[in-house]
Amino acid sequence: MTATTTPRRSRLSIPRTRGLISGLCLMALGVWGALVVFIGPYFGYAFINHQAWHFTYGRLWLDILPGALVLLAGLILFGSGSRVSAVFAGWLAAVGGAWFVIGPQVSRFWNDGATLAGNPVGGYVRQTFEWLGYYYALG
Repeated sequence: MTATTTPRRSRLSIPRTRGLISGLCLMALGVWGALVVFIGPYFGYAFINHQAWHFTYGRLWLDILPGALVLLAGLILFGSGSRVSAVFAGWLAAVGGAWFVIGPQVSRFWNDGATLAGNPVGGYVRQTFEWLGYYYALG
């Protein structure tokens, strides 16, 4: 009688499908976070600046960089085949998400007490949705 053996996988390997949905979600959130500042003004969904595709350093530090970090984390997680790369992607996503949440308030330190994001436009309800869609719920 011959015993058949299956090849053992490394303890650090994981099925690629495990990070597929999470990676796709992170990629979508990263793209949203990086681009909402540029396309939001088309729909009246904006902070201070109503010009679409207008670059400012506030947009760079508070939207583009964390959005790119979360997008990168999603790409890594999407193709991850090991726990090490999946954990690394998770940490990248956590750092990017945390910066979406605390970045507008931390920016007061280097912007003379005013947030680099500026103030949202519209009434209280609209301002609430703008803060959530740009920063807090996204993070």
